[in-house]
Amino acid sequence: MSRTAAVALLLLLLGLCAPLQARTIYRCVQKGTVSMATAPEPGSACRAMTVDDNAVQTPNLWGNFGVFSGTLYEREQDGKLVYSTRNLPGSRPYLRFTAATPPGEPAHEGLGRVGTPQLDRHARQFRAASKATGVDDAWLRAVAHAESAFDEKAVSPKGAQGVMQLMPETATEYGVNDPFSPAQSIDGGARYMKALLGRYKGDRTLAAAAYNAGIGVVARYGGVPPYAETRQYVDKVLTLYSRYREAMGTGPERPAQ
Repeated sequence: MSRTAAVALLLLLLGLCAPLQARTIYRCVQKGTVSMATAPEPGSACRAMTVDDNAVQTPNLWGNFGVFSGTLYEREQDGKLVYSTRNLPGSRPYLRFTAATPPGEPAHEGLGRVGTPQLDRHARQFRAASKATGVDDAWLRAVAHAESAFDEKAVSPKGAQGVMQLMPETATEYGVNDPFSPAQSIDGGARYMKALLGRYKGDRTLAAAAYNAGIGVVARYGGVPPYAETRQYVDKVLTLYSRYREAMGTGPERPAQ
């Protein structure tokens, strides 16, 4: 393996997106400890996993270990150079790394804070988007409140833009030519949310999680992913939704009898 490929492996270990080809990584367990390797490790129970560079987010192969630092080692095995995060006999330190598990990309906490409902912000645009899509006006406002605090000029550190904080590819998909136009952003965000609610059969928790972290991540974990950012975001949106429904005179939702 070349140094370039080893660096690519390190990027994979860190949970970062990298221009990789699809490749096989081994998750190896030995005496309760986990390592990542480019070949099965002697003495470990190893499971091969294929990583696709076309995935929206590199999958978390480690588990939920929090933030930790380690070393990527190089050694010879069966006449070839292999790389592993376990210090086996004959290994040489290659690169140090720090991993956050599970990785938080592309989830975010949102730019808005839980607070008093703001019924005067872009009210006409929200009413129009709700009427056009059938998505509850209060729900759209809760999402916008959590995402941007209704700031049409907002740009997140991860590239989301406008009132509804649409990522550029999502904005393009839903015909938003100007992401900083409140009307276009709210209309595009409403149509995207309609699609999510349809996908999850009206489950607002899953729809909010997918809006935050992506459909692929929700599918990968079979529900709300274990990212602190996403869980905080979902709690924020659900709390705001209850407050907006009350402020708008619609009352809280209740389970069907």
